Amino acid sequence: MVDTLTAESPVPAVPQVRRSVRLAAHAAALTLVPSGLWRIAIALGWDSGFTDEVLRPENFPGEGSPYLIGLSLFAEAIGLLTLGLVHRWGEELPRWVPTLGGRRIPVLAAVIPALLGAALVTLITVTGAFTWNDADNMGAAGSPEGGHYWLMTACYLPLLAWGPLLAVVTAAYYRRRRGGGR
Repeated sequence: MVDTLTAESPVPAVPQVRRSVRLAAHAAALTLVPSGLWRIAIALGWDSGFTDEVLRPENFPGEGSPYLIGLSLFAEAIGLLTLGLVHRWGEELPRWVPTLGGRRIPVLAAVIPALLGAALVTLITVTGAFTWNDADNMGAAGSPEGGHYWLMTACYLPLLAWGPLLAVVTAAYYRRRRGGGR
C-alpha cells in the first residue's frame, strides 16, 4: 500500500464545511468565555457579591485563585476542541505530533467523545438551570444579590447552548467524514 500522505504529495483538502456549522463550532467555544471571565475576575479580587466564607472578596487574590483560573482555562480548552470538528486538525493529527503526526483520526474516535460530552454538558447545564435558585446554589446565604446576581446569571446562561451546539457540529462532522468515505 502506498502512503498517500508523504512529504511529496499534498494533504487532501478538507471537504467544505458549511458556514452555519463553522459558526456553530465557534459559538460553542465562545459559550464558555463569559463564565470563565467571571471566575477569573473573582480570582483577581473583583467583588462578585459573594459574602459566604469561601468566595468573599477578601479571599482573592489568594490560594483559591489558581483553581478558578485553571478551571476557566481548562473549560475553554475543552470548548476549543469543538473547532477540531470543522478544521483539518480534527481529521488528521498535525505533523508536529510525535509518532502519530500526519495520521488520519478515526471518525468514531472524535464522534464518540464529542457526543458523550454534548450529552453530559447538556444534562449538567439544564439541571443547573432548573436548580439555579435552590438553597444549595444561588439561593444560599452569601450568594450574590441584585446586579451581581443578574450579571452572574448572564455569564452562566450561554453555557446552556454549549451541549446542543456541540451535538450539531458533531453530527455534521460525522456526516461529512462518513460521506467522504473515510
